[in-house]
Amino acid sequence: MRLTEHQVQIIKQAVAMFAGESAQVTLFGSRVDDDKKGGDVDLLVTLNDEVEHPAELSAKISARLIRLFQGRKVDVLLSAPNLKHLPIHSIATHKGVLL
Repeated sequence: MRLTEHQVQIIKQAVAMFAGESAQVTLFGSRVDDDKKGGDVDLLVTLNDEVEHPAELSAKISARLIRLFQGRKVDVLLSAPNLKHLPIHSIATHKGVLL
């Protein structure tokens, strides 16, 4: 996994700030592969409760992390009981790393 422990803590804090302490965060995509270089940060945020405004929540988390990571692109995918489950959710869950 190509994130430092400090970066992991920043991610967890930002997600907790906007999505609550119970939200789980999974890193997926190229940052999981130690042999690759660069790339954006792809996150799956899993929530136990329904999300009223998913686009707004995803954008707030992403914007906060982009600022904290000095412009590095951060993509946030949400999973919640009221949101449609897409193939990317399965990929993120099976190939990702829980933070």
